[in-house]
Amino acid sequence: MDNRIASDTACQAEIPHDVCEIVLVRHGETTWNASGRIQGQLESELNEVGWKQAAAIAERLGKERKPTAVYSSDLKRAKDTAEMIAKESHYHDQVIVVPGLKERNVGSLQGYYWSDIQEKEPEAYLAFFSPQYDLEIQGGGESFNSATVALQVIASKHKGERVIIVTHGGVLRAIYMAMTQEPSAGKVLNASINVLHLSDKKCVFKTWSDVSHLNGVGFLARGFNGDSFQF
Repeated sequence: MDNRIASDTACQAEIPHDVCEIVLVRHGETTWNASGRIQGQLESELNEVGWKQAAAIAERLGKERKPTAVYSSDLKRAKDTAEMIAKESHYHDQVIVVPGLKERNVGSLQGYYWSDIQEKEPEAYLAFFSPQYDLEIQGGGESFNSATVALQVIASKHKGERVIIVTHGGVLRAIYMAMTQEPSAGKVLNASINVLHLSDKKCVFKTWSDVSHLNGVGFLARGFNGDSFQF
């Protein structure tokens, strides 16, 4: 899959009155991202690279159309990224925190290193990489069949407008797969920008996993590991 679906100029075009333009952003790199450790709903701080990535996203989006609102997951790595974006985007209200944008709870996999889970948690490993939307992960984990609910609610409030949503790799993966019905979202990179036009009738991804703004900063090429294997 080509991660660059369309050019950035698409973000500057007129937004149809029945469409919400949603700029989906994955938070900047964290200490656990860098070490290959699974976060899920556990907290992990942005590292030095992550802060630089957040600044690069903010600089880019600050030059584009001003958003009507900036939304974020309630996990700190997303909120920190969102607040920097909001400041540079001339959005003067507070970032709107939506718990429904929180990363998927991956149950017994949380805290493990990616390299260990196949051997140490084989059932949870298979559940995590399954494209089946309603499959829960052992150890209190969640399915991702409700990942689009918060997105749909936000879109219904902002028809004809642009909003920015800062969330997580698992959430972005779920949204892409649910909206496109494709079995994989490919790599979901830290600090990537993903633009979606969503209406009551259809959804169109204008860009996907765009990291062109990170040329001078760098990023983890492995991305979100949720699509490293196919079943």
